[in-house]
Amino acid sequence: MSLRLRTMIVLASLFCTVPVWAAQLSRPQVEYSADSVMQTEEMTTEQHVYVTPAKERRETLTGSGDGSVQIFRYDSKVMWMLMPSEKMYMEHSMGKAAANDISQWDFQETVMGEEVLNGVKVTKYKTIATSTDGKKYGGFSWRTKEGISVKTDLLYKEGNEKKRMMTEL
Repeated sequence: MSLRLRTMIVLASLFCTVPVWAAQLSRPQVEYSADSVMQTEEMTTEQHVYVTPAKERRETLTGSGDGSVQIFRYDSKVMWMLMPSEKMYMEHSMGKAAANDISQWDFQETVMGEEVLNGVKVTKYKTIATSTDGKKYGGFSWRTKEGISVKTDLLYKEGNEKKRMMTEL
């Protein structure tokens, strides 16, 4: 299995859990598509996203032309990760698995104020979430009145391990 594929699988399993249940709290109520940039300590990933209130598609671009497609069906509670160059896919349930079960998390969200970001009027929020098993994430998000997350800056902590993820449309 290629290093790129292993990296995508690890990132999907780590970072897809937080956005999946966080997104379920406040799914946008409008359709949109945009270019998205996600940064972690390890890498920067560019994606094109297509979003509806019940579905989401994320096409990942890589330097060599390889890539993956993630399809989230919030209405069916399933996620597919397609890897065309590897001729394979993975299916993951977004049901009541421990990582996705929002009842296992305590959320505290505070409005920090109004801003203009990338020419769009947004509200800045500070969010802190703690799970019953001690996992934590916190940071800031900038969302439109329709619920579109224009930017996020999150720190995820599990035990002594910390991961930072920033995304921006």
